[in-house]
Amino acid sequence: MFKQRLISTIIWAGVIFLTIKYQLVFAVCFLALVIGGLYEFFGLIEKKGIPIYKYFGMILGVAIPLSVLFRFELTKGWELLFIVLALFTLFILQLKRQDSSQAVAGISTTLFGIIYVSWFFSFLVKVRYLPGGEGYLAALILITKSSDIGAYLVGSRVGRHKLLPRISPKKTVEGLVGGLLFGILTAMLCRPFLGFSYLHLAVLGLAIALIAELGDLSESLIKRDCQVKDSGLLFPGLGGILDLIDSLLFTAPAFYFYMSNVFNKG
Repeated sequence: MFKQRLISTIIWAGVIFLTIKYQLVFAVCFLALVIGGLYEFFGLIEKKGIPIYKYFGMILGVAIPLSVLFRFELTKGWELLFIVLALFTLFILQLKRQDSSQAVAGISTTLFGIIYVSWFFSFLVKVRYLPGGEGYLAALILITKSSDIGAYLVGSRVGRHKLLPRISPKKTVEGLVGGLLFGILTAMLCRPFLGFSYLHLAVLGLAIALIAELGDLSESLIKRDCQVKDSGLLFPGLGGILDLIDSLLFTAPAFYFYMSNVFNKG
């Protein structure tokens, strides 16, 4: 299991790093992950019997990252406009339905999917477009995924104390500590990309690793509610696309706001 997970992670990390340098390839791979992530999320919700607006959500979910990718002055900040328009349109679509039962659930889960998968993941593009963003994005992915690997490796080997068994039975306190240590170490190794002091890097690595764990647990909560083990079966040892990007969905916006506001990089 660990071997499969490690191989899948290394392959996809390699693919991502190869695409960072080339904008068109990066855009294609990024959009593929967004579309796949949205499809998986809405598929999970459909299994619960909630009447969602799957294809509308996917269309709006693709429009948001496209508005970020193109970087036109006209479309600057349009992702917020798309979210507001999505809410208005969802109410209109619901008003046209004959059955008004579960209206709130259908509207809110569709909008949540757009925000959770599409908007949150779009911050990876925003990080890449910062001055020096290619290095920042590489560091963010390295720190986030190394903390994931560290948590799994340590937890599966020496984990004894359950972290949140009702949400994720296999996660342990020891795994959490391992993930934090891997995140700190990787952040310090990313000094050529970030240029911060080692103390600053250690604190940043700790913060990213903690947020990555929150992202992982949040997706586990969604899967637990939908009564599935993995969001999909695309990647051996990892699961689906959401299982691959869950921690990045949280670390990307946090890292972007930190870099763009604290250091005025944007």
